[in-house]
Amino acid sequence: MSTGIPTAIEAPRFRALTSVRATGAAGIASAIILAAATFAAIFGPLLAPYDPELPNLSLAWIGPIGGHLLGFDVQGRDVLSRLLVGAQTSMLGPLVVVIVSMITGAVLAVIAAWRRGAADAAISSGLDILFAFPGILLAVLATAVFGAGLPAAAIALSLAYMPYVARVLRGAAFRERSQPYVAALEVQGASATSICLRHLIPNMLPLIVAQATILFGYAMVDLAAISFLGLGVQPPRPDWGVMISENETGIVQGYPLPALSAGVCIVAVVIAVNVLGERLFEHAEAGRR
Repeated sequence: MSTGIPTAIEAPRFRALTSVRATGAAGIASAIILAAATFAAIFGPLLAPYDPELPNLSLAWIGPIGGHLLGFDVQGRDVLSRLLVGAQTSMLGPLVVVIVSMITGAVLAVIAAWRRGAADAAISSGLDILFAFPGILLAVLATAVFGAGLPAAAIALSLAYMPYVARVLRGAAFRERSQPYVAALEVQGASATSICLRHLIPNMLPLIVAQATILFGYAMVDLAAISFLGLGVQPPRPDWGVMISENETGIVQGYPLPALSAGVCIVAVVIAVNVLGERLFEHAEAGRR
């Protein structure tokens, strides 16, 4: 076994690539789709060939022509430019929801498993109350109170998803809490914070990744639905959900490309993130056996 410095430096760099390769053709294809969507979310505003918010009603519903690969939407705006720029909010919103809900859910699950007793009962009761509020309904209420927009909807969905995360991770945290290595670390004088951060949570990481990928797909669909209802991202700002809402009439009028292109982007990313997450979870579980 090599113990040189170059190996220690290079190992983390290639660990992720090795895991993706082990997921097979479906996992690699999903990773490519997600990489493309992430690239568009970061650099979309720089790559957009035209102003995504500048209307030209004389070009409304015109199909693909030279320089406009996907044609124009209901207001004569370049569809490809709006897709590229809209990737930013369409990807960032679900990412925020996943990060917030996973962090809060994991923290509550670990606290419940570590403290047990009254702390576990109080956390479980609070989670049961939050279970009564569907994500979409809570997001609609939040946008009605705080105003339409992505921040209110994202925070509301984070609160709605958090109890599902905490409930699933709670069981895993209880199993890890009862393992002999935890008692051995406590005897050695390790602090609760150190044990949880260095052992409990890393051992729960495959399940955390699986939950995160599932939630990302749910969050993307829910945020797109909220934008479709006019309560999320506000026009004329580009967003995939907004694009479907604005161009839905074109489907029955024989100009489906603007709405369908945004819908295909959402479906492709949701499928890709779920497939990749499932394959990574299976690979991690196989490596632990």
